[in-house]
Amino acid sequence: MWLKDSSVGRKVIMSVTGLFLILFVTFHVLMNAVAIFWPCAYNIVCEFLGANWYALIGTAVLAAGFIVHIIYAFWLSYQNKKARGNDAYAVSARPKSVEWASQNMLVLGIIVVCFMVVHLIQFWAKMQLPEVLGQSVEEGTHYLDAAFACPVTLVIYLIGFAALWFHMTHGFWSAFQSLGANNKTWLPRLQCISSAWATVVCVLFAVEAIVFAVRAMTGGTCTFCF
Repeated sequence: MWLKDSSVGRKVIMSVTGLFLILFVTFHVLMNAVAIFWPCAYNIVCEFLGANWYALIGTAVLAAGFIVHIIYAFWLSYQNKKARGNDAYAVSARPKSVEWASQNMLVLGIIVVCFMVVHLIQFWAKMQLPEVLGQSVEEGTHYLDAAFACPVTLVIYLIGFAALWFHMTHGFWSAFQSLGANNKTWLPRLQCISSAWATVVCVLFAVEAIVFAVRAMTGGTCTFCF
């Protein structure tokens, strides 16, 4: 099958799964915003996305997307390195602004994966997994406070968001390039869109993390709760 047996097919799989994960990250940052302005609504959303069958299916699909993306990232990186030495992830018409990111996509991806593991341990393993096992859980905001009460958590998350920004900035437009949007008109536009999108998402993530940390360490509450 050409999707897995050819270099072009493997890049298509990397691109599709990457764009899928970008959509999820965008949804996630918007959901976090709810926790800032309306914690009670955030708790309702967390309860809705608990161990229900639709949430479990969504989690399985998301996990599959991550796993496939990671496997193909290592696969393509190995083949690129074998074929071109240290020029892995090299692309034509590469803009100078993302040259470092394009040369270090695998390293950035590994940092993002490590950050994701920490995130899963702090939240998924304490929220959805216990429900699957038939155990009771606290409200969603309880786990936000517990995680960000430790200053180290904020540092880890900010580092993770920085790596995510570099990864998304290059990965966004590179995915469209691999899918055929490689002409001189659309490629520069996609590069601008990818930079803007990644910046907005990652800055929002960083601001949210700082707010969560300040709120957890000061015991602040939201006036929208009733």
